[in-house]
Amino acid sequence: MARIAIALQNDYADWEPALLMAATRYWLDCEVVTASPDGKPVVSMGGLKVAVDIGFDAIDVEQFDALIVPGGYAWEKGVAYDFTALATAFRDKGKVLGGICAAASALAATGVLDDVAHTGNAVASHKKYPAYHGEAHYMDQPQAVRDGKIVTAAGSAPDTFTIEVLKALDLYGPEAEAELAAFAAEHRR
Repeated sequence: MARIAIALQNDYADWEPALLMAATRYWLDCEVVTASPDGKPVVSMGGLKVAVDIGFDAIDVEQFDALIVPGGYAWEKGVAYDFTALATAFRDKGKVLGGICAAASALAATGVLDDVAHTGNAVASHKKYPAYHGEAHYMDQPQAVRDGKIVTAAGSAPDTFTIEVLKALDLYGPEAEAELAAFAAEHRR
């Protein structure tokens, strides 16, 4: 059973990790562990109050298969957590690392995207961070991008983000495909 850490902070975009959390927990029998910077409850952009399981300091890369960071307004407010140590540890151990929306830019700020294909809300968002040197690998597209075990997406792509994270975890099979197909149906013409 895969064990997935979802790194939440106040003002996180609640729709971005929701499908992934439901798919992995409900349909694929994974353990989903929510975390916040200090282990205290957080409130999403939509007002969802979440009592988390652990603090960020308890996310041990050896105990998890994936670290998923949803975006939100913490970065715009200048109060976001610095994910450099966690992101680097997950990348270096070959674990799945996912960032969507502003969190993709947060991963860019750590340098973990410099040598892999990636996306996000806009390359300009990534370039706000001096440590980012991966512009040559940026893919300007609406769908999520997976390069090995690293998955990034714009905030408008929670369905393809979910699919690519599942693929990175080797969990995307017929059952997951059947369950998730309904969420992409609106994009078919």
